[in-house]
Amino acid sequence: MGFIGLDWLPRIAGALLLVVGAMAISRWQNVRLEKDMLLAVGRAFVQLILIGYALDLIFNTNSPLWILLVVLIMISVAGYTAGKRGQNVPRSKIVATIAVSVGALLTLGLLIVLRVFPFEPRYIIPIAGMIVGNSMTVTGLVMLRLRDDVRLQKPQIEAALALGATREQAVRQQLRRALATGMTPIIDNTKTVGLISLPGAMTGMILAGASPLEAVQLQIIVMYMLIGAAGFAGLTAAFLTYRQFFTAAHQLVLPDSNA
Repeated sequence: MGFIGLDWLPRIAGALLLVVGAMAISRWQNVRLEKDMLLAVGRAFVQLILIGYALDLIFNTNSPLWILLVVLIMISVAGYTAGKRGQNVPRSKIVATIAVSVGALLTLGLLIVLRVFPFEPRYIIPIAGMIVGNSMTVTGLVMLRLRDDVRLQKPQIEAALALGATREQAVRQQLRRALATGMTPIIDNTKTVGLISLPGAMTGMILAGASPLEAVQLQIIVMYMLIGAAGFAGLTAAFLTYRQFFTAAHQLVLPDSNA
């Protein structure tokens, strides 16, 4: 197996010209993103080539242990990334990792139990990547919005606590807004799928030669599973995040912030 198909090199070079154009615009407007763009495309190329070789090896071994290992790595990286977005939330990386795990594992488990997809690396690993990535995004958004709302509305929350409300009752509105913030993007994407854009899974199947109707069937499953994952991960993130700002005696405690 070659490093990369020679027939693809001109296509990759052609796509790279678009990046060069974006870098030229950045330099022209003094945005100073040229180095970041160059680093991003370089890392993407190397990472995708490496993961291509790794997946080729895993698909050929067809071992369930490889599936579990890859999914755990995905969840760990996603939890760390979402936790960084929730900076100044106490134990943010632990909270994010648990939320991503719940969203990903519950969704994957249901898909496997209901036999939507067979438990094989070729199916589960790409599907897990979409689910974990979506759970990571939702988790980060929920944590960020809840953190900011609790800070901004500290007086109202403390007033509710003073009147006898529990910590959950005191932040109920903030919880709802945070969950809505996290889930709205995937809901909006589902509403407009096929009208504004053709999603990645569907586009990939069509480019690979599948019929449009086959691609549509897979995309329907993908959109539905992403909404489910968003619900599981978002609810878990909201529930765990707000608890980090309260003591066991229902007292509001906000950490110092440099943001």
